[in-house]
Amino acid sequence: MLVKDIMKGTNLAIVSPMAPIRDALKQMKEMGVKSLIVDKIRTSDAYGLLTYKNILFSIIANDGDIDLLRVYDICSKPAYQISEELDVKYAVQLMVKSSVKRLLVIDNNEIEGILTMSDIMQSYMENL
Repeated sequence: MLVKDIMKGTNLAIVSPMAPIRDALKQMKEMGVKSLIVDKIRTSDAYGLLTYKNILFSIIANDGDIDLLRVYDICSKPAYQISEELDVKYAVQLMVKSSVKRLLVIDNNEIEGILTMSDIMQSYMENL
């Protein structure tokens, strides 16, 4: 099975790197997601990923000021990226070895979708 068969490619949750963390949290809550794709600043730039883990570490564990920080300050960038033509087993290996739950699906340096461990498990359980 290929990544493109499982990934989410529509209604992607994308945030500006210059957005305040408070706005990013509101967007996460409204969209019901645990992460946001951080958009590129320019075409040659890389996509990033903002997760609950980034926010917990920066704001709560390190007493960061939610009103002073921007998404760019705390996001993971560049985010782990894969091709939609990759076999899912290699995506899983990358996730496990790198301790990440989400991979961005990129084609020609443009975002195509996102693949999460939950997506993979759901697909696997449906095929049992």
